[in-house]
Amino acid sequence: MNWTGKDMDTYLQQKEYIDTLVIPLIKVEPALEKMKMSASAAEFTMLLSSMIETQFKGRMMFAPPFSYTGSTAITELKADLLDSFKESPFKHIFFLTTDPAWVSSDDNGQVIWLPSIPVESMDVQLRQTILEDQLRQVLPKFTEKWASA
Repeated sequence: MNWTGKDMDTYLQQKEYIDTLVIPLIKVEPALEKMKMSASAAEFTMLLSSMIETQFKGRMMFAPPFSYTGSTAITELKADLLDSFKESPFKHIFFLTTDPAWVSSDDNGQVIWLPSIPVESMDVQLRQTILEDQLRQVLPKFTEKWASA
């Protein structure tokens, strides 16, 4: 489920089944030489988010992506986001990112990091195969957290 009016209506009717929030994190690099890489990583993160959302519709809610720059204090951003959602009914909160800097802030398995794969120039079938491979790597991270709850 996405953070949209329509999906929120469904969420409000079925909130007892939807216990997980995923927050996609997008690092925006404003330096000219890093813009392309940053845009490619954002595209990959959003495509993967969409695929995960489709796989787990009815179990997960996806927040709108949070964008930040290299000067953002990641530890503080993470704490702020967790604090903002602490009163929400979500039992599990995950951060999905291609930025390896988030790994060091992960003290309880909430950060799901994947290396960015430039998918913009791939044909549709190859891109789908790559995203499905990435999805298979991510699934155990969610199920492990759910099983330990």
